[in-house]
Amino acid sequence: MRILRAAGRPATPWSNGGGVTREVAVHPPGAGWDTFAWRVSLADVTRDGPYSPLPGVRRILTVVDGAGLELTVDGTTRLLPDRCRPFAFPGGADTGSRLLDGPVVNLNVMLREGRADATVEMVRGSRVVEPVRGAYGGGADGPDAVLVVAVEGETRLGAAGEPAVRLARFDAALVAGPDAGPVELWTEGVAAVIALAAADPARPAG
Repeated sequence: MRILRAAGRPATPWSNGGGVTREVAVHPPGAGWDTFAWRVSLADVTRDGPYSPLPGVRRILTVVDGAGLELTVDGTTRLLPDRCRPFAFPGGADTGSRLLDGPVVNLNVMLREGRADATVEMVRGSRVVEPVRGAYGGGADGPDAVLVVAVEGETRLGAAGEPAVRLARFDAALVAGPDAGPVELWTEGVAAVIALAAADPARPAG
């Protein structure tokens, strides 16, 4: 289990000036926009505006702070007035956002079609986090992992026989690799559990 603290994450300004993005984790490690299989980030959104098109990428967006936003995806409007409700949409779609009442923070999961799939579960209370085991051939060097992000309140994680690790807000923990075992999660607020795996070849793209 690798701990990824929020403190010190570099902020990358958007080209349109509407916010900044802080990368939480990416696979392969160090991958850029053209080479990632999956990428998880937190974005501070400070004004209305369009999203950059990302053809070949599926996005899962979750508002984790602020009053919510309105997304328009290929002409269809979707209201996201509540925090902690994941919403998936194609990255190549013509997408714009409007803030409902001031700035928001979004948790963004980006998945390269044909290379990675993911589920995003917002957990309250406690549960056991099971590592992903290469269901579609990801293997030890593939994209399979579970990423836990503390969204609201303190979160604790502990493997059997080891002291629990405390995660402050927006800290994260990456559970991956052939030696990873189950981890007990407890949160006094909300934690995002993001299960990332090599793409199912039977799953249709888009």
